[in-house]
Amino acid sequence: MSVILELSGGGYRAHCKGASEVVLAACDKFIDARGSIVALDNTTTNKLNDIIETFSNEALRTLCLAYRQMDDGFSIDEQMPLQGYTCIGIVGIKDPVRPGVRQSVATCRSAGIAVRMVTGDNINTAKAIARECGILTEDGLAIEGAEFRQKNTEELLELIPKMQVLARSSPLDKHTLVKHLRTTFNEVVAVTGDGTNDAPALREADIGLAMGIAGTEVAKESADVVILDDNFSTIVTVAKWGRSVYVNIQKFVQFQLTVNVVALLVNFSSACFTGDAPLTAVQLLWVNMIMDTLGALALATEPPDDNLMKKAPVGRTGKFITNVMWRNILGQSLFQFAVMWYLQTQGKYLFGLEGSDTDTVLNTIIFNTFVFCQVFNEISSRDMEAINVLKGLQDNSIFVGILTGTIIFQFVLVQFLGDFANTTPLTQLQWLVSVLFGLLGMPIAAAIKLIPAEPHEENVHPS
Repeated sequence: MSVILELSGGGYRAHCKGASEVVLAACDKFIDARGSIVALDNTTTNKLNDIIETFSNEALRTLCLAYRQMDDGFSIDEQMPLQGYTCIGIVGIKDPVRPGVRQSVATCRSAGIAVRMVTGDNINTAKAIARECGILTEDGLAIEGAEFRQKNTEELLELIPKMQVLARSSPLDKHTLVKHLRTTFNEVVAVTGDGTNDAPALREADIGLAMGIAGTEVAKESADVVILDDNFSTIVTVAKWGRSVYVNIQKFVQFQLTVNVVALLVNFSSACFTGDAPLTAVQLLWVNMIMDTLGALALATEPPDDNLMKKAPVGRTGKFITNVMWRNILGQSLFQFAVMWYLQTQGKYLFGLEGSDTDTVLNTIIFNTFVFCQVFNEISSRDMEAINVLKGLQDNSIFVGILTGTIIFQFVLVQFLGDFANTTPLTQLQWLVSVLFGLLGMPIAAAIKLIPAEPHEENVHPS
């Protein structure tokens, strides 16, 4: 950055600050320890460059301050000269890494998220900061923007996967890197930035993250998300909650498909073999109402856990319904269908039903058992792979409240609203058997989860 000042005694003076090695190269004089202006020889230049390198290796951002007395005939409309400056000094600025950044980078790496640093800093400063944050590893590569711009397409294909730090970069370098990651490597890319120059990269990325405090308005308008506290650790929280929402939707889809598959199989098979469907339209409407609305709300309130950040990301081509979900859906559906079919064929003998209302009572038992199978399957759906699905259940008051409300509504519907739902009040034994059949679904679900099923996960590392 340069400015031109008009002196009180007449004439102009240019003041300049910027990248140390660039500004120093424009100087031919310097101010010594006595305050005298001395010609800048090779010995002094080498000494100043050594100071710049020392500062950079200590993770200090360096600036060179210089000025130039303008010629008498200079006009402010003329272009500012690029040479002939007098070096005032080299300044090292420490920008401490925020607490928790190194841990956040490690968390990202364990989650399959590759973190890259793109900066305008000196290469040595960038490498020192990257090592301090845990971004630059032993097998990682750090290069400067000038070298990056000279690479052709084939060289970039080999370079980009290894590159972890890009120093002395221009806005175009950042945009080029993001574009190659998205198009050539088909990766999901998130970009952080705070300056106006970051706007093209923020717009090009799949997810643009602008800084809320230090960020310019242009950067915020170009971004998808604004980080209010300018903290990298917040980005990890964003990723965790994003994965939590995605997984919760998968849980609900798995749960809802099981409900629909079983209801379809029970009614279709019964209609084909007996000519009568045990589940009436009103009962199916009730099941869909409590399982669609309340079931979605219950599973959507599951908070994220740390295990989410230990899994590889899904990627662009990842399947939404994974092999694990198909395993759970098919296993639970077969179990529930077997229970429903057993009750339909052997229920009268099991409960000793006789009389004119035998079919109504049996259909009510089937309906009640079907609902309780879904209630306990909803608990099993809290985790698609873990066997212990009761962990943390007591901390989710919304989930517990929805299950309790569903059971109360079901009791009222069966015992008191028979004319509306085509049901008849059940005995204590019939209620107990319905609940036990539903409860049996939980150990069955746990056993199903022991069956190996490789989830469809792409080894894609968002950058």
